[in-house]
Amino acid sequence: MDQIARHIRDVPDFPKPGILFKDITPLLRDVGALRLAVQGLAQPFREAGVTAVLGMEARGFVFGALVAAELAAGFVPLRKPGKLPAATTSVSYDLEYGSAELHMHADAIGAGDTVLLVDDLIATGGTAAASLELARRSGAKVAGAAFVVELDFLHGRAALGDCMVHSLLHY
Repeated sequence: MDQIARHIRDVPDFPKPGILFKDITPLLRDVGALRLAVQGLAQPFREAGVTAVLGMEARGFVFGALVAAELAAGFVPLRKPGKLPAATTSVSYDLEYGSAELHMHADAIGAGDTVLLVDDLIATGGTAAASLELARRSGAKVAGAAFVVELDFLHGRAALGDCMVHSLLHY
């Protein structure tokens, strides 16, 4: 995990004063560290029968698509309002510095699917909990949620209840 951690950059006061942003873009630039991160995110779920990985906009798209390929599963983007062209289902939620809404194509997953939620970071858990709600509403089985970074002091995993949470780095 040290090789991955070395590629996470702290950016103070972004996106607003008082927030210490964990920037994963240096990790994306290093092929070795990125490969380790993707393998690490996928590892606990290799035998879970995952049929689809749900990635939260926007950095979850990067990790989610790569983890989906690693698990030989499909990828489902969870998007902001107005970004998906077909009928959607949605959920509104609060962020640590605002509010948001996630949409998923209504026919993207269903009762026969086993899904994994993937994002770059879990903070307060709002985005992850909204993603979990979308997955469960569809009738899909949720194998768990995987994150590159977990901000432990914000207790975001508590928002996911009994959902298995796997994080590579803890701050």
